[in-house]
Amino acid sequence: MKQKKRLNWLLPLILVVLVLGVAVPIPYYIESPGDAVSLSKMVTVDHQEDKEKGRFMLTTVAIRRATPLLYFMRFLPFHEGVTKAELYGEVESNQEFNNLQQYYMTSSVNSAIELAFKTAGENYQTEYNGVYVMSITKNSKFKNLLQPGDTIISLNNQRFKSSKEFIDYVKKQKIGETIQVKFKRQGVEKTVKAPLIEMEADKKAGLGISLVDDTTIKTDIPVDVNTDKIGGPSAGMMFTLEIYSQLKQQDLRRGREIAGTGTIAPDGTVGRIGGIDKKVVAASKEGATIFFAPDDEIDPAIKKKYPTIKTNYEEAKLAAEKINTKMKIVPIKTFQDAITYLEK
Repeated sequence: MKQKKRLNWLLPLILVVLVLGVAVPIPYYIESPGDAVSLSKMVTVDHQEDKEKGRFMLTTVAIRRATPLLYFMRFLPFHEGVTKAELYGEVESNQEFNNLQQYYMTSSVNSAIELAFKTAGENYQTEYNGVYVMSITKNSKFKNLLQPGDTIISLNNQRFKSSKEFIDYVKKQKIGETIQVKFKRQGVEKTVKAPLIEMEADKKAGLGISLVDDTTIKTDIPVDVNTDKIGGPSAGMMFTLEIYSQLKQQDLRRGREIAGTGTIAPDGTVGRIGGIDKKVVAASKEGATIFFAPDDEIDPAIKKKYPTIKTNYEEAKLAAEKINTKMKIVPIKTFQDAITYLEK
């Protein structure tokens, strides 16, 4: 009888613990292998679909909010637990984080279009949209008025042609002077006013924001890229390959399944990214036979501080060996390296 009574309260307790363990979020996130996504349906050039055999694929890292039970997934192969601070950096809210990720993706696509057109010898123009807000200092008077992800269009109704012009104008103003800022957030224009603060670096007036140029690439041949809510800058190199091959009408794949990762700069440099081991797993699972990995150089100072740090290529090779894949890991420093390899 006593055992039956014990079970009567023990089973519901276990059920409650399990529900809480699965449903209640904690301030940790789990990173794991994501997807390898075909670019042929995401990118069209001159309104034409890519119908060549094989695929160029971008690769992703899946991120999920942890719960007390899900947190233990960090001990699984190619899974990693990260804190909110490690994932978000200086950004505070989910919306701001998503805005930044979308900016990185948009900037990545712009760089891909620019490099693809430049390499193909086709015309393009760079259009300046304004100043993109990357972060806001805690002492900024615009702290609760602007958000990371906003594009500042003008100050005191004056527009600028570059972030340098913008910064030079602000520095000439008086500390404490109220300035009018017109900006765009998710397509909607807004106007706010607040005093300028003294910037610690140079003791000049400033808004208290970090910023970059917000630009768009305009082309005579139309390019449409549907990023489908994928964020971040790491697909730049693969987007460039897809756009370039369509632009040149050159069958670089020749039926091959080609995945990869890496940021792309306008000069063609392929940059380091995070989570490449997880992307290797995702690509192999999707059937890729070639994986392009950034062959980045580690700064000696960073190497000295973190002696075990590896290049992206070394990380990718190690991951491929662990999962025993036949997929070939190809190191690249530039976009041209990828073209040269595929043309062999």
